[in-house]
Amino acid sequence: MDARIVPIGNSRGVRLPKPLIEEAGLGERVSLRIVEGGVLIEPRSEARAGWAEAARLARERGDDIGVESWPPTRFDTDEWEWEPATDDAR
Repeated sequence: MDARIVPIGNSRGVRLPKPLIEEAGLGERVSLRIVEGGVLIEPRSEARAGWAEAARLARERGDDIGVESWPPTRFDTDEWEWEPATDDAR
């Protein structure tokens, strides 16, 4: 499919037909990067997308472990010192 680069304000853009956008799975935001021979437009995935669902499934399977079950580190055993809170620290 051929397209034309058109002026958009001080920039330039390419109009993408709706069927092409839908087939590519593009949403409101995309990622652009230079590749050999051109520019690649990809769907933008949100940071940590799917983490909540993965955590829920892990919990249902009993695969999740809490911080309490981690073994102590050298920092925990050798370096960390608890100090009582003072009024100045609040």
